[in-house]
Amino acid sequence: MTVSACPIATVAAPLERVWAILMSPESYSTWWDATTEHIEPPGRATPGQVISASSRALGRRWPVTTTVNAIDHERHALDLTTTLPLGITVHNHILCQPLDGMSCRITFG
Repeated sequence: MTVSACPIATVAAPLERVWAILMSPESYSTWWDATTEHIEPPGRATPGQVISASSRALGRRWPVTTTVNAIDHERHALDLTTTLPLGITVHNHILCQPLDGMSCRITFG
């Protein structure tokens, strides 16, 4: 069964600041419900990069693996594949769009 959802949020931060956070996998622990454990290769987000993390729930640790598939710097678009426990795979397309100089819209689908 396939489920598709595309949350949209308005963020009170300039597009450049949001994009800089998305391009820094070591900062992902600040906005996702997981602890980043290893990034290969280390450094800024790049296609093929694998981010290993874990989340805690129900008294146990759950592995989370995210692979950077593609980055479009011009459009501020990031494509990720996240593998979760129980055979769940999520294909994320994150798109950032400026609203004005101090805010932007983030689409996460």
